[in-house]
Formats: sequence, structure tokens, C-alpha cells
Amino acid sequence: MPRFLGFLVFGLALVGCTRTESTETGTAADGAVGVADSSTVTIKGSDTMVILGQRWAETYMKANPAVTIQVTGGGSGTGIAALINGSADICESSRPMKDQELASVKTKRNAPAIEVKVALDALAVYVNAKSPLKEISIPQLAKIYGGETTNWKDVGGPNHAIILYGRENNSGTYGYFKEHVLANKDFAAATQTLAGTSAVVNAVKGDEFGIGYGGIAYLEGVRALPVKKDDAAPAVAPSLETAQSGTYPISRFLFFYTAGNPTPTQAKFISWVTGPEGQKVISDVGYYPLPK
Repeated sequence: MPRFLGFLVFGLALVGCTRTESTETGTAADGAVGVADSSTVTIKGSDTMVILGQRWAETYMKANPAVTIQVTGGGSGTGIAALINGSADICESSRPMKDQELASVKTKRNAPAIEVKVALDALAVYVNAKSPLKEISIPQLAKIYGGETTNWKDVGGPNHAIILYGRENNSGTYGYFKEHVLANKDFAAATQTLAGTSAVVNAVKGDEFGIGYGGIAYLEGVRALPVKKDDAAPAVAPSLETAQSGTYPISRFLFFYTAGNPTPTQAKFISWVTGPEGQKVISDVGYYPLPK
């Protein structure tokens, strides 16, 4: 459903951020040498981002008919693996790449991984439309998904078992939720893992006692609970303003990754995505454009 690029071949300038080093901004390291340009760009990765990526591709190709952009999902982990093995030009990821993955790109592709922030997401906590719950805190979520809290009455809901829905472990959303909500502890064994955010939303939509999580753009037929950073903090609803300001406690960037500096065709597309036209597409899909 979400890359600031430092140095681009042929001087294409972007407002950028790379993950070749630990710096937030700067100039990307030199990429692979001798990579041929192509009019076809292959993008693979995040299921959270796949609809956004496809909409970017459709819009861009209308204005640039000589370019073909192919977008598929499978999860952030799948996209990162494809970038490492060279079967994808651009990886879409809803989480930052891990150090081991960055090292694998460097080893296998002989080039550093270049990170570009492309959009912003408020990771939503979904409940059924009939749920009486008005808000939830991160500590409460941690206990629910960690298996400590198993009944809705313990968090202000009805006297009924909580039915947990989540993503599979190759999902960047799974990884982000595990790190930022569960503090890297394991999910409860009772969590029903589903392939794709749409499946999570559909499950919660049909289950009065269900709870799930995923990208804000998939919010249809379910409610997104306001989230409290801790039990004493005010609840903050997910929105453009709260995601861009960082006051919504589980907002996150969405990323593109390339192995080394992109080719001119890829760079032109990336520049368009992070520019005004590409950022407008984000709002149309339901995610949030990058902070200015």
C-alpha cells in the first residue's frame, strides 16, 4: 500500500536518505558497475504496498508508454529476497531492511542497498464495526497479542474470548508490529496468520470478537482504534496529521530499495514517485504522503 534517494546516476536529484550507512541523509555509495538499463522495471515485495505500487505503475506508464513497470506482492521478506538474488529491480518494503539483509545485498549484488522513503503509513489496529471498544494502548496490545490477555472484558469489552488475526512472518507489517508492539517477543500461538492485509480485514469484518492490524489504506468495513503510547497517554487516532507529526504511536515509513544506484529508467520512476505527482497517488490510495 510506502525512500529518499541521495545520489542518482546522471545527476537526477532527489530529496534522499540511504541505508548504506547509518546516516539519515547523505550521498549514496557507488552502486554496481556495468548494470544495463532497461525499459522494464520489476518491483516486488510488501503486500501492504502492492496496491500503491500498482497504482504508481499504472499512472506512470500512462505518461511514459515506453516504460513497463511490473509490480507483485508476496511480502516484504519476499521482496528483499528477490532484490538479493537479482530477480527484482526494486523491493517494496513496509519495514527497514535488517543489517544481515543489507550485508547480503552487498555480498550477492556487489553493491550497497539504497533505501528510499516513498510514503507514510499509520499501522492500524482493526476491530469489528460492532465492537464497543473505543481505544487501546500499546501495552494492552502487547498483552493481547502475546497471549496474556485473552478476554475482551479485561480491556473494556464484552465477556468473550479475543480472536487474534495477524500476518505471516515474511510480512514487513508482521515484523514491524512484533518489534514496535511486542518488543520482539513471540506472538501468541492462538494468532491466526493470514496472507495479506485484505485477508486480515475481511476476517475482522466478519468476526465481532476479532482484532487485527495492517495498513491504514485497507480500512474498509472495520474500525481503526485510536492508540495510546502507554496506559497514561492520550489516545491518538490514525490520520494524515498524526502520522506526519509522529504523534500516532505506530506510524511508519514505507520504502523502496535498490541494489546500488538505480539505472536511469529506474531513477526517473523513483524521482517521480517521491515528487508531487507520485505523492498525490498516495493520498488517492489511502496512505499518507511524505512529510514536507
